[in-house]
Amino acid sequence: MRLALVLSFIALFIISFIALTVFSSNRLMNIDSYEVTNVPSNILPSYSTTSFQSADGQTSLQGWFFKTKNPISTIIVVHDAGSNRLPFGVEMIDMIESWLDNGYNVFLFDQRNSGTSGGDICTYGYLEWQDVLGAIAIVKQISVTTDVILFGIGTGCTSSLLAYSSLPPEGANENTLSEYSQNIRNLNFDRSYIIGMMLDSPAKESDDYIRPEVVQKEPLGFITQYSVPYAIRVSSGADNVSLAAEIARLPIPVLILYGGHDTFIGADKIDQIITERNRLNSSITKSVMVAGAGYLEEYGINKNLYIDTVNSFLNSYYKMDEV
Repeated sequence: MRLALVLSFIALFIISFIALTVFSSNRLMNIDSYEVTNVPSNILPSYSTTSFQSADGQTSLQGWFFKTKNPISTIIVVHDAGSNRLPFGVEMIDMIESWLDNGYNVFLFDQRNSGTSGGDICTYGYLEWQDVLGAIAIVKQISVTTDVILFGIGTGCTSSLLAYSSLPPEGANENTLSEYSQNIRNLNFDRSYIIGMMLDSPAKESDDYIRPEVVQKEPLGFITQYSVPYAIRVSSGADNVSLAAEIARLPIPVLILYGGHDTFIGADKIDQIITERNRLNSSITKSVMVAGAGYLEEYGINKNLYIDTVNSFLNSYYKMDEV
């Protein structure tokens, strides 16, 4: 009887643990989508509204395309989970204008389950990377530029890095290309089409964006902080990814921005990412820490430093006479 009681208690604990994991993962994947705040037309640069498909061929997405004369490249902004195409709100217009003035087209879009785009769930980058590929594909159609620069913010770092790694390498032969899905091959571009990345608050692992949410917001989150990210990954058909390793190996220029008081991802962990990146690719790496800023607070704390840092990075690696 004692053994039966113990086994019953263990079974009850396991069932409760699984139920709590499922409940929390469903809550986190079904977050509300936030539409873009109404922006006065007189302060927004001229743009065209664009509708396109994610690379999965099943999700309808919406975006804005801003173009300038004789563009060097096109910057695609990839927002954080629970955000939208204007991740810094109306204040982001200043950065958009600075990019246009410096010779860059800009593409803003809502990932799945965000803003006015379709899709029912948020997967913190585990499916959204296909949205990034869809954004690159439409930019390839509507822009005169021959490449793009990805600007990942929060989980947008995961989306951007997974999008890059999902593409075939430059000059891949038929045998290599056969390893990729038909949807990827139909895109008709490879990794070389992405010539740079700007990453705001990258995490060491893709699950690191989900664990703090679980701990801070979910019942008994300190217990399910590892099982909930696993459940979200399983539902997405994905694996936990070492973003730090992906960032370190990128053969393209990389800019990393983060807050000195970031306790969500951890400023110390981002320091480690930067150290490893510099060890392998210091000549094509820049980084800046905004003192006093928490997770994704850098732009709001010091907008001028943020914009100047981004433009300095762009001016360092991409010039009109090199394109």
